[in-house]
Amino acid sequence: MSDAASRSTTPASLQPGAATSHDAWERPTAEQLARYRSLPAANIGDAMHRLGMMDAAIKPVWTGATIVGAAYTVWTRPGDNKALHEALEHVQPGDVIVVNGGGDESRALLGELVAGKAKVKGVVGFVIDGAVRDAAGLEEYAMPVYARALTPAGPYKDGPFALASSVAVGGVVVNPGDIVVADEDGVVVVPLEQADLVAELSEAKHASELAIRANIDADLDALAGASSDVAESKAG
Repeated sequence: MSDAASRSTTPASLQPGAATSHDAWERPTAEQLARYRSLPAANIGDAMHRLGMMDAAIKPVWTGATIVGAAYTVWTRPGDNKALHEALEHVQPGDVIVVNGGGDESRALLGELVAGKAKVKGVVGFVIDGAVRDAAGLEEYAMPVYARALTPAGPYKDGPFALASSVAVGGVVVNPGDIVVADEDGVVVVPLEQADLVAELSEAKHASELAIRANIDADLDALAGASSDVAESKAG
């Protein structure tokens, strides 16, 4: 068989620059996601024995951004965002687009226009092992974005890429449908098959820490009251 004939029989998904896409997988239930909305990322990480937490360099682009949702995974050539445009044709409301961009900081994979389109689709956030831009616009759209860097440089749009496959992002393996939680401390990923167990353990950890915090606050209030009494006594 000639080289040309051989190439013509290659599946489209294996052609250079083409997408590989798998649309059918299980997502977390609304009840599962609701449980995680009340849990800090740190408590979830503790419950998972400090596994599942992304590289600390992947940070929120704007202050106050938080994410809880189902991972829609993207693997793209560094500096190229053709994959993100294709992903927007497949996402469902409540998805978090999680991108292996190779850690590249030279070109932004996301800006305010893609974020705005994602908002229309019901996407609840982006986690990108790479760079983004338009920080002010992302905040104006109230689109939570976690990324490794900011740069004004725009992306290429050539591919190749893969959608909805296992990816490595910030040192963590992420599968489609995994639960992604991000807050001011960073990003943690919970494998979907462990979602209920991790939620139970995280809730117990959170309750324990709240009880300890209440005791500390009571002690601090007592100290403040004692200091106030001493000050009043001296003034009298």
